Amino acid sequence: MTGRRVRVEADGGSRGNPGPAGYGAVVRDPGTGEVLAERSAGLGVTTNNVAEYEGLIAGLEVAAELGASVVDARLDSKLVVEQMSGRWKIRHAALRPLARRAGELAGRFDRVRYEWVPRSRNAHADRLANEAMDTQAGRTTIAAAAPSEAERGDTDRGSGPGWTGATGTPTRLLLLRHGQTPMSVERRYSGRDDVPLTELGVRQAEAAAKRLAAWPDLVGEAGSVPIVASPLTRALRSAQAVADALGGRVETHQGLLETDFGEWEGLTFAEAAERDPELHRRWLADTAVAPPGGESFDAVHRRVRRLRDELIAAHGGRTLVVVSHVTPIKSLLRMGLDVGPALLFRLHLDLASLSVVEFYPDGNASVRLVNDTSHLG
Repeated sequence: MTGRRVRVEADGGSRGNPGPAGYGAVVRDPGTGEVLAERSAGLGVTTNNVAEYEGLIAGLEVAAELGASVVDARLDSKLVVEQMSGRWKIRHAALRPLARRAGELAGRFDRVRYEWVPRSRNAHADRLANEAMDTQAGRTTIAAAAPSEAERGDTDRGSGPGWTGATGTPTRLLLLRHGQTPMSVERRYSGRDDVPLTELGVRQAEAAAKRLAAWPDLVGEAGSVPIVASPLTRALRSAQAVADALGGRVETHQGLLETDFGEWEGLTFAEAAERDPELHRRWLADTAVAPPGGESFDAVHRRVRRLRDELIAAHGGRTLVVVSHVTPIKSLLRMGLDVGPALLFRLHLDLASLSVVEFYPDGNASVRLVNDTSHLG
């Protein structure tokens, strides 16, 4: 609603700095104090300042969804308040894209006012952030969902610390990229267009499914293995081949959709560069930049992170098959490696390739396999 004013209360925290982190955001009616919306999520392993910025970004996103035009943002992070108010320079490289994203969101409103408050006056957002960290660490939903080692009969995934120091039973994601499509043959940007698999793509998906049916974690688990896929046909068809091989069923999740390439959809790299040369150059250098009418890689990363948290909450301690596209799979691997967005441009994933990442309840993670195509040989 035009002219609506809201109050955003945001917080973030990290247990270890860097360590397992999370954020919380509350949007209120400033007149009545009524809670209009809440948002929280675990962030894997990162710093306090990153978590604080993520909380602000989440709060501004919700305020925009509610149709606000004026926002009073209250945080107990002096650094974020001063940087977003323009009084302090942003010296840490990891914070610059987050500040830029928050600034872009703030630009959608008529006015945003930033105010520092003591933690005692930010208790609701602080509680949400801590609950997100607890859930991520397995102290609530994850711990309840995780089966014991005796139930799993899995001697390779003990709960004691290994050489990485990780403890607890990890949630293991077997990441499968879909098979070949007509768009991939021509090397065109293929995001939300619902294209089918080619005949070769079908054979690739079936070969990957056969490999997964013999995967040690999945042998003897027929019909009980969670299989989660992007709702687009090329991923669904690939996932169905896995379901047929394992005797299970496919669930879809919007969080696994490929990047929305907007007006570049269907273009080759060269065609997009010729159409929008300056924007294309910026897009290749800055993951906060979106194609015209499309979605930035930063936005994809945030929704995939929310997806990961949902999967862990629902299936903590189990092995899942996740069938998706290049960018969501790279985002999950990036979380596992705890590295920056440069990975998106430096990591290659083949069609129908398999990768494996594990997320531990104590906030640790491990990447065990990347871009394996041995089943296609």
